[in-house]
Amino acid sequence: MAIKHKTAIKIAIELDENRVPEKMAWTARDGGVADEPAKSMLLSLWDHENQEAVSIDLWTKDMPVDEMQVFFHQTLVGMTNTFRRATGNDKMSDTMKDFCDYFAEHLNLKKE
Repeated sequence: MAIKHKTAIKIAIELDENRVPEKMAWTARDGGVADEPAKSMLLSLWDHENQEAVSIDLWTKDMPVDEMQVFFHQTLVGMTNTFRRATGNDKMSDTMKDFCDYFAEHLNLKKE
């Protein structure tokens, strides 16, 4: 019988008196990450029983808007790539890529 391994990814959030995130850090010991600071996170989990996504979206109060726009663009690109690998649906993936390009263009995120 194969030996099973468990691991953990931990996210620590420091809140202000109004429960607004001030600091975030994540740890994934198996990946060699310990208390790595972060300013924003989007976490989605699939609830099979209810057939719906459950999401946690947090950002620190000092997360700059321009960085948030880049973060969203990079997240959308990553989701597009994951969707292609997970489903093999090239037509929809190409449509999603077109939207990512549109998003970047209209927010002036394209680098010359």
